[in-house]
Amino acid sequence: MKRGYSESPSSSSHGPPQSKFKHNPEGDTHFLEDESTKIFARKVADHYSARTNQTLEEREASPIIHLKKLNNWIKSVLIQLYAKRGDAVLDLACGKGGDLIKWDKAKIGYYVGIDIADGSIEDCRTRYNGEADHHQRRKKFSFPARLMCGDCFEVRLDRVLADDAPFDVCSCQFAMHYSWSTEARARRALANVSALLRPGGIFIGTMPDANVIIKKLREAEGLAFGNSVYWIRFDEEFSEKKFKSSNPFGIKYKFHLEDAVDCPEWIVPFHVFKALAEEYDFELVFVKNNHVFVEEYMKKPEFVELMRRLGALGDGNQDQSTLSPDEWEVAYLYLAFVLRKRGQPDQTRRNPRRDKGKMHLTKDDIENVNGAV
Repeated sequence: MKRGYSESPSSSSHGPPQSKFKHNPEGDTHFLEDESTKIFARKVADHYSARTNQTLEEREASPIIHLKKLNNWIKSVLIQLYAKRGDAVLDLACGKGGDLIKWDKAKIGYYVGIDIADGSIEDCRTRYNGEADHHQRRKKFSFPARLMCGDCFEVRLDRVLADDAPFDVCSCQFAMHYSWSTEARARRALANVSALLRPGGIFIGTMPDANVIIKKLREAEGLAFGNSVYWIRFDEEFSEKKFKSSNPFGIKYKFHLEDAVDCPEWIVPFHVFKALAEEYDFELVFVKNNHVFVEEYMKKPEFVELMRRLGALGDGNQDQSTLSPDEWEVAYLYLAFVLRKRGQPDQTRRNPRRDKGKMHLTKDDIENVNGAV
């Protein structure tokens, strides 16, 4: 599989070249999954549901604490760059609500979060309500919210959220690759985002960098590689370490990251992702490997100060700790992207559906939308 874009800082912002990949013409209308795909989706959901909320002490003791803080910094930078006061936000694969405070600081006006894992969405609810002791937050969030449990790479969200659309910003952090098990799921993911974003709306996200993963695989002696905090293993079917550009979906590997992830993932060749996104009226703003992202945005004083506050690179004072080389290598496995939906926004129209959300959510307020296909 050809490299989709250059990893050098000088060219990282230009994105991948136009892809000649030809898609299934029926892919737009036949979003069907086989049972094996659903089983893997359930495994991912069960994995994240089983992960309990950590106390502050447990979190700080994590072997990848600085990597987690770096990832939070990257997400915070994306949100600060593209979210505006009063925006309506759709958070796909929102997990336990780890970005709620980031959205609050951006002063958004409305928030909808959806995640496949019922345990995670319940944790998101308690965090939104200010009832989660682990992050010691009691202040109420400033925006109303709506939470849903469902597979956002299978469900027709345009039907579920017809009265809530359009959204100004959509975010999908460290999760888009779970849609890449089949073309149907990949298309459903992008169709959902496109249908719900307003013209000119922004889609921000982070996901594994296929270029780096395949490069590391080919440099490895066998089908596995890693370091003290992570490992990636491919099955024997990829023993020749070759990937057909005509079949860019369903390239599965097992990913283990200490204190974070232990489940199947899928390669997302970014040039194919970009080409598919273009079919759904998106244009690429930028794509950057996380190493390049850090290098570029650490040149801006406001983001240097944010990094210092989050502590990913130490606090600049007595705490001189920073990411370990092994954590920094894991950061290299990921990229950040920004897409914009084509068209000119209607500046005179602000969607009044803020009353769809609530300022306090009960268990009954979490909507299960898995049947809405």
